[in-house]
Amino acid sequence: MNLTENALKVLERRYLAKNENGELIETPELMFKRVAKTVAMADKDYVDKKELAAIEKKFYNLMSQLYFLPNSPTLMNAGRPLGQLSACFVLPIEDSMEGIFDSVKNAALIHKSGGGTGFSFSRLRGKGSSVNSTGGVASGPVSFMKVFNAATEAVKQGGTRRGANMGILRVDHPDILEFITCKQDNEDITNFNISVGITEAFMKAVEDGSDYDLIEPRTKKKVGTLNAPKVFNMMVEMAWKNGEPGIVFLDRLNKDNITPELGEIESTNPCGEQPLLPYESCNLGSINLSLMLKETDNGLEIDFDKLKEVVHDAVHFLDNVIDVNKYPLPEIDKMTRGTRKIGLGVMGWADMLLKLKIPYDSNQAIDLAEEVMSFIQNEAREKSIEIAKIKGVFPYYDKSIYKDKKIKIRNATTTTIAPTGTLSIIAGVSSGVEPLFAISYIKNVMDNDELVETNPIFEKVAKVEGFYSEELMKKIAKSGGLHGIDEVSDHIHSVFVTSHDITPEWHVKMQAAFQKYTDNAVSKTVNLKNEATVDDVREVFIAAYKTGCKGVTIYRDGSRGSQVLNIGKVNTNEESTQGKLSITPRPRPDITNGFTEKVKTGCGNLYITVNYDENGICEVFTNTGRAGGCPSQSEATARLVSIALRSGMDAESIIEQMKGIRCPSTIRQRGMKVLSCPDAIGRLIEKVMIHQNGNGKSMNKEDIKLNSFSSQTQPVMASIKKPGIRGERDKRNYYNDNCCPECGEPVEHEGGCKICRSCGYSKCG
Repeated sequence: MNLTENALKVLERRYLAKNENGELIETPELMFKRVAKTVAMADKDYVDKKELAAIEKKFYNLMSQLYFLPNSPTLMNAGRPLGQLSACFVLPIEDSMEGIFDSVKNAALIHKSGGGTGFSFSRLRGKGSSVNSTGGVASGPVSFMKVFNAATEAVKQGGTRRGANMGILRVDHPDILEFITCKQDNEDITNFNISVGITEAFMKAVEDGSDYDLIEPRTKKKVGTLNAPKVFNMMVEMAWKNGEPGIVFLDRLNKDNITPELGEIESTNPCGEQPLLPYESCNLGSINLSLMLKETDNGLEIDFDKLKEVVHDAVHFLDNVIDVNKYPLPEIDKMTRGTRKIGLGVMGWADMLLKLKIPYDSNQAIDLAEEVMSFIQNEAREKSIEIAKIKGVFPYYDKSIYKDKKIKIRNATTTTIAPTGTLSIIAGVSSGVEPLFAISYIKNVMDNDELVETNPIFEKVAKVEGFYSEELMKKIAKSGGLHGIDEVSDHIHSVFVTSHDITPEWHVKMQAAFQKYTDNAVSKTVNLKNEATVDDVREVFIAAYKTGCKGVTIYRDGSRGSQVLNIGKVNTNEESTQGKLSITPRPRPDITNGFTEKVKTGCGNLYITVNYDENGICEVFTNTGRAGGCPSQSEATARLVSIALRSGMDAESIIEQMKGIRCPSTIRQRGMKVLSCPDAIGRLIEKVMIHQNGNGKSMNKEDIKLNSFSSQTQPVMASIKKPGIRGERDKRNYYNDNCCPECGEPVEHEGGCKICRSCGYSKCG
């Protein structure tokens, strides 16, 4: 099995089974065998034992040779007690208090099971409209989106995958202006990606420069008008500022709705690539295109015979996933089995182009994208038709467009281009259909040392052509790409382009090329340079509309106060403008004041001390009583909290992370006032903050942050001079938005999500 060191690290951290002590009890080989065996069992009623064993082996080879990988929940949960194998779901939100909080509950159950959720808030009545049952007024969709956001924050702690949400509001909803600007503060509604649901009528009004009607969803009556170009410009300006909102073309989604009799498509999954009906789930997987090549007399060519074989096996695999899946809600079980939608996509597209020596931003690449994806789509449908002859069509076939076409098919949809995040790390290839993010970059390792990571295809070419050196790789890492690198010949420059080398026009062209032959939608982020203008963003949105895309997401480098890739020198403050944020804890003060509290836990008494000085809370100590407990764990927690506080982290963030953590030994006993040792530490820190503020009054959010953000750390923070960064709050956003919270390394923006290639963290799971 050809797994990279980074792939093994990600698998061990996030995918492989562990025992109750957190010790690994599984290898990658055993993981793939576990998944293959579970998924193959869907065929047990159709084949004999020998054939079933052959299917299991086929699925194992498909994954272990990295030709194809299913979405993360399938790798994590197949053959294990949870058994939830879907990546994402769409839930309806009805316009009633009962309906809203039913959806909150259902979303919590889905997040607990490892899935993400998409919602349309368009059914909710506008802010200020009457509520007949109470005589009051409605608070509007954005207020309830904050409720969903808070619920997600509460549920996601301790999970293998983080709860992620997509929030969509129709452009003709009365609250659309509030929705467009609801994330202009990067610290608001952090567990949602948001997109505006665009209609064809709105886009025509934009082109005509005219007004359009706002419709109250409860009454379906016109309640006002807005100027379409002004609203469109507001979307553009907000996207330029911080990447949100994205846009989704609702009429196009429903034009391709395979089962229109079941309802309208009103939302997508958290990354924008899977339009779904309410209660549907997505079952996704990706083919590794970088391995679909063969040597010929004329050099490397696409191996279409191999690609056909992999497509057929992958469709078989994904169709089986639907049957062995344990769904979190009965409504989802019924709907998913009813339409049997699968989404076969690709990864390693940029790597394939590099191996074929084809520039990403070329007509040759666009033509090849259409050829490859049309082949995959046709073969996927052929395999689905073949399965239908044995197992039957999907149950809602009579409500589909296939009935009139007399096409007997097993799956309502077969293709989707999803972001591949951690899957591409496991496979050791580029993400989805994205270009390379960097050719070479710097990664921090232990003892403040630096490691240069270089794209293996580029490294191989550099060695073959004789221009490879460690010094050159470090030089390239300072910018991530080849711009200004004279040691590299022009033909290498033209092929090895990175995301920021490619103009927005070519990003959209590539997305449109894949969309042309994809049943569902294509997840892709148009990554722009920091100096990109508002007009550049506007052109991206318009180009996406004109070229047939179903939606588009942009991210302008540094727009949320951070560089998205760790390039350049990273260990010196004077050069921090080229790399990630570096923070050194301030020294421990000689004299402190504080509180000590005795807390009863499931393991005995825990004594906690929280100290502060004139700059705020600065350290935490713990000591366990004679009954024992986990002294080393408590001490480690206290030390890390102390370092974080003296490094300038706001105390509120620490409290939010620690309060609510549950320990079985504590929660199983009666009379406990805390949930765990970390929960107890978080509660005492909060008490000390309240005391510092005086008169027993809690500090507000900004008071807390200013109080705990030490003046002694400000000179370090102030050395960061990224475009658009103003003040300490933006500096924190700089780090929080684009550095991984788990390992501190920078993240890439892909398909509306964030992915860390160092540890496999993904905002969207």
